[in-house]
Amino acid sequence: MATQKRYLVRDFNRYITCSVCRGYLIKPTAVTECLHTFCKSCIVQHFEESNECPECGIQVHETNPLEMLRLDKTLEEIIFKLVPGLREKEEQQEIDFWRKNKSKANGEEGPRPKKTRLSEEEDEKDEDKGGDYHRSDPQIAICLDCLRNNGQSGESIVKGLMKKFIRCSTRVTVGTIKKFLCVKLKLPSSYELDVLCNGEIMGKDHTLEFIYRTRWRLQGDSAYPMVLEYRPRIDFG
Repeated sequence: MATQKRYLVRDFNRYITCSVCRGYLIKPTAVTECLHTFCKSCIVQHFEESNECPECGIQVHETNPLEMLRLDKTLEEIIFKLVPGLREKEEQQEIDFWRKNKSKANGEEGPRPKKTRLSEEEDEKDEDKGGDYHRSDPQIAICLDCLRNNGQSGESIVKGLMKKFIRCSTRVTVGTIKKFLCVKLKLPSSYELDVLCNGEIMGKDHTLEFIYRTRWRLQGDSAYPMVLEYRPRIDFG
């Protein structure tokens, strides 16, 4: 009778460890462009400084690499089954985190760790559970101004907002701002708008943080919100 070969956890370490922190993958998250997988917290922190994969160096996304991440729940369950006690250890660390950061002043929980939505499925779960909708992200104040263009076609239905000052996550993209404007101005969802900063049209994937750091001339002066202008799309073709 043939003996069954036994494997040790270390035999699988190269498949279940993060190349950034060298520990077991916690909330394993794959980069969709190259399929390399890292701890969620490790890759999110890395992408705050770079838009390249730390494993192979490929450019993941020109402006917002966080959009190219996907949580691998199957791999997470495999790792928890392979490594005895890992799940319990992580759950206890999370409990300890909340206890440590609980506010002594008002008895409420302290600042939550940054939350990154990695997929539409997670967004739906967040809504069902009453998620924080990026409220724990760094925030930015912006002013949305309607750009008047001397009777340009379509201008009659594109009006100024009654409340043009808003505060939102720095990770919000121009594409999301366009959707917001269409809702507030009661425009068809397919209506095309241009969003500009200092006269330059912004791409739909540009985040507010990217625009603030690279286009906004008053950056560093928190007394002034960043001004974004919008208008009906101009077809130069």
